[in-house]
Amino acid sequence: MRIKNFSKTCAAGLAVLGLLLLPAVSQAVTTLKLGHTGAPDHHYQIAAQMFADNVAKRTNGEIEIKIFPSDQLGKQKQLVSQAQLGQTDMVLTSDAVISSFVPVFGVLNLPFIFKDINHVSKAMDGEVGAMLTKEAAKKGLVVLGYWENGFRHITNNKRPIYKPDDLKGIKLRTPESKLVMDSFKALGASPTPMSFGDIYSALQLGTVDGQENPIAHLVAQKWYEVQKYLSLTGHQHYVEPLLMSKIRFEKLTPEQQKILLEEAQKIAVEIRKLATKDEEGKLAEVKKHMQVNDVPNKQPFMDAVKPVYEQSRKQFGSEIFDKIAAAAK
Repeated sequence: MRIKNFSKTCAAGLAVLGLLLLPAVSQAVTTLKLGHTGAPDHHYQIAAQMFADNVAKRTNGEIEIKIFPSDQLGKQKQLVSQAQLGQTDMVLTSDAVISSFVPVFGVLNLPFIFKDINHVSKAMDGEVGAMLTKEAAKKGLVVLGYWENGFRHITNNKRPIYKPDDLKGIKLRTPESKLVMDSFKALGASPTPMSFGDIYSALQLGTVDGQENPIAHLVAQKWYEVQKYLSLTGHQHYVEPLLMSKIRFEKLTPEQQKILLEEAQKIAVEIRKLATKDEEGKLAEVKKHMQVNDVPNKQPFMDAVKPVYEQSRKQFGSEIFDKIAAAAK
């Protein structure tokens, strides 16, 4: 009897030992690729890495986000199109680019529609952002968060810009957005749309006279090497939506979806602070290379683009305009 019980005990012990010796079953890892146009030292990359690290931590490594700066995965417009088809996971892009797919986003590119970064925050983290997110979803795109590009300023090789007349005859690179091009036509410039990655060579070869972008891009892309004047017009603000393919998003668990949304929205708050602080330091750097001028009176610019506002209100409806205006209060 004792021998029999002993045998049973040994068998049980060996069974337990066998389980302990079995190789651990690793948790399946979902790898997501995130592409953006910023240089490796741009605040896009810093924010994207923070986002990836936070998501990895909260999911215990179940989600790995690989980041590809400098258009390594492709041009922004191409990536947005691929995201709709589920061929690209994530893209950090501009509201001007997404407006080619979801037209109402174009309203964000109207000159002087945002007063300052606080106005941007209240609008995009509130009813304006919610409204645009809903429209993007209809086109197969999930907006995880509204990140920051910044206020845009004009550089060129012809002359400093103080008033709209100074833009006459200047061939200016712009994003591929009809609203942006219409705005610069109203201001007297000759807008020339081209992809972000082609700007340096176009400026260097004289294909265009100038461009308009936030100061962070001016430094990161070294356009100051081929531009003489920087005019602090602050004429437009660009939001940078972090988009995810709806097809890919819906393959994640509800908990994973929740984590992506929460962490992307936390980064939206941080990147606005980061971009504002970053611009202050980079402006000092630009002044070593370029002639910089303030534009104290922006009213003539605002008056010149009134027809574009009127047309946009007809196109997009008054609701979105009212929501943006309410966010400024």
